[in-house]
Amino acid sequence: MKGLSKREVKVIAWLEFNNKYFFEISDIKRFFKKKTQIYDFIKRLVRKKRIIKINRNKYYLVPIKAVRGGWAEHPFIIADEICNSKDYFIGGWSAANYWGLTEQIPFITSVYTTRRQGTVKILSATLEFHRTTKKRVEQRSVVQKIQDHEFRIISKEESRKWLRSRR
Repeated sequence: MKGLSKREVKVIAWLEFNNKYFFEISDIKRFFKKKTQIYDFIKRLVRKKRIIKINRNKYYLVPIKAVRGGWAEHPFIIADEICNSKDYFIGGWSAANYWGLTEQIPFITSVYTTRRQGTVKILSATLEFHRTTKKRVEQRSVVQKIQDHEFRIISKEESRKWLRSRR
């Protein structure tokens, strides 16, 4: 990992002090005069592996306490941040494991959303996005908390139905 400039240390320290590990450009623009400075700053920190791009306008700050840039965040929190806390739910084996319906620990977290599809690997999590409708998201999901962070997950009853359909 490469060294950090004074400004980079200042911004990173401010983000960590305020527990803003997931942040947007609007959170750090107070430290810069021009937009180009912000984008250059972001680009340098991505190259130095101090931040990771989560979606089009959201980034994850790798904490200073991370050893050699390695860090893990709970996949449900990453999914929530990617989807900006709306129009999604966690499903499949991940939900079944969360509800205690199976002891199988999945390697891939299934995320059902109205916006995207495909597979993404961020930090140590592999997220597989599936398309669904807004109606299904509203009907089937419930809000839960993990590490003081709210996320949406398919209800326990819907997860049971999903498991039965797998047999």
